[in-house]
Amino acid sequence: MAMLGMALSVLASVGMIVFSVQILITAFKTSTGWGLASLLIPFAILVFVFKNWEATKTPFLRSLIAFAVALVGTGLSVFGAISGAAQ
Repeated sequence: MAMLGMALSVLASVGMIVFSVQILITAFKTSTGWGLASLLIPFAILVFVFKNWEATKTPFLRSLIAFAVALVGTGLSVFGAISGAAQ
């Protein structure tokens, strides 16, 4: 169970990185200023997502789904480690 959780967490984390890079590419395509702000200023990428919802909707929602899968994977990993240690 712990190995499945670890695999889910790793795959979902890779997915979140891929989708974040897609949003970052869209920010740079919009303007260099948005791209640099998204890289350097905390939460600027969220402002960009909400201002450009139509262009960023798909990768943002996929990133949220990947985040949920990562949480489930982490929970499975922890539960598996705890139940394995109890035996």
